[in-house]
Amino acid sequence: MPAEPQKPSLYERLGGIYSISCVVDDLIDRVMTDARLNANPAVNEAHHKVPPPGFKYLVTEMVGWASGGPQKYTGRSMRESHEQMNITPKEWDAFMDDFQQSLDKFNVPAAEQAELKAIVQST
Repeated sequence: MPAEPQKPSLYERLGGIYSISCVVDDLIDRVMTDARLNANPAVNEAHHKVPPPGFKYLVTEMVGWASGGPQKYTGRSMRESHEQMNITPKEWDAFMDDFQQSLDKFNVPAAEQAELKAIVQST
């Protein structure tokens, strides 16, 4: 019996690193300027102590890796990166709203959106 064809990875279904980088670029621009997030002094400080291009690079690298791409994530764990920020459920919802807006802007299909959200929520 022939082997069942392998389903393309999430990375492939998203269009690879170039498509991922477009969504991440838009997302980071949103979160860096989101007043709902920056009202938290720890989040505001974190957003402004690193240059946006480096932040975008690491998030792109992480999404590439987490979605099955060839990238190797070289940054800190999400827990380590965020543990001192005391992010509230309301702030998390604001982040997820920004994420949704970026996914919608680039017409990411619903199935891939659901997989990406599950990855984000698992970190």
